[in-house]
Amino acid sequence: MSARLLLFTGKGGVGKTTLAAATSVALAAGGRKALVVSTDPAHSLGDAFGIALGSTATEIDAGLHAAQIDPRALVDDTWRELRGHLRTVLAGAGVDELDAEELTVLPGVEELLALAEVQRLANGGPWDVVVVDCGPTAETLRLLALPEAVSSYLERLFPTHRRVVRGLLAGLAGAPSAERWDATADALGRLAESLDKLRGLLTSSSTSVRLVLTPERVVAAETRRTVTALALQGIRVDGVVANRLVPHPGEGRGPAATWLRTRRAEQEAVLATLDLGPVRTVEHRAGEPVGPAALLEVADALYQGADPLAGVGADGPLIDVVRVGDEYELRLAVAVGDSDLDLARVGDDLAVTVDGRRKLISLPSLLRRCVVVGAELDDTGLAVRFRPDPDLWMR
Repeated sequence: MSARLLLFTGKGGVGKTTLAAATSVALAAGGRKALVVSTDPAHSLGDAFGIALGSTATEIDAGLHAAQIDPRALVDDTWRELRGHLRTVLAGAGVDELDAEELTVLPGVEELLALAEVQRLANGGPWDVVVVDCGPTAETLRLLALPEAVSSYLERLFPTHRRVVRGLLAGLAGAPSAERWDATADALGRLAESLDKLRGLLTSSSTSVRLVLTPERVVAAETRRTVTALALQGIRVDGVVANRLVPHPGEGRGPAATWLRTRRAEQEAVLATLDLGPVRTVEHRAGEPVGPAALLEVADALYQGADPLAGVGADGPLIDVVRVGDEYELRLAVAVGDSDLDLARVGDDLAVTVDGRRKLISLPSLLRRCVVVGAELDDTGLAVRFRPDPDLWMR
């Protein structure tokens, strides 16, 4: 049975590494076997614990281990062989050697291998929970979209049934030998299978993302867009954490108390505009929390006795289809708000574009025989209406 996967991300500098580390400490203190692992190139997870970390899980405390993934080493160990296989296929198909070299330089491969390593750690250890300290939001969105994007890229270059590809290549001059092609096809098959498993892991009910922000308008706007982008990818957000609220001065007087009151009111006004459901909060601390003991204090303030794995987001399906009279509704739990929204039918897919992020949603067979007749936004997200098309039903 694979471990529960909890990913922390947020705009750079909001304190996500500290909160990911604090959550892992609280989980271990509660009796769970926890691994906290960082894919953030900043390598600051070790700083939070006050120790040096490597790619091998290091024991921090009873029930708690930590690791820092090194994507560069993964590229050197894993991707080099596969690139050679890809060049073999492209050269056999008549692609110039230099072009083949460029085509096999896959953007984002380091992040993709880091995500695969997270999956390996989640499935290969005794962990009940794996907490992932991801990079800043933009990098994380790119990271979480990679399995689907690369899988699509791979499918276009090399169709699923290797016999088809092999048959096409067999008659070409300079085609690889049968033995060499078999090795290449096997390598590509393993990559495709790994990508499918990664997509399954990210959209699994045992995986969720927790977004960290500081109560500032720019950061809040980015957080809302992130929730939408993750929902379009089918990835569940189970909560939002507002970090570094200034302490409330109470009835104190003087310039310092006045400043604190004013700043706290501004921060609370920002949080009131989030419209993302309940938000956990953590006040700014005088000292930087370093080490398990200090991190546990942060976790106590964050969760206040509640289970750290208990999300406060919606648990329902992100995408659902319901019948309404003679029509059908495809419902997406996406907080669009004031975002720029565009819908388009592309063959058997529905293309949903929000703030420039495009997602192709494969329509079930029922809706493929329907036409889009409208779309509405309500408190639960976006509802796209479909009506059966007699001409399509006759095909």
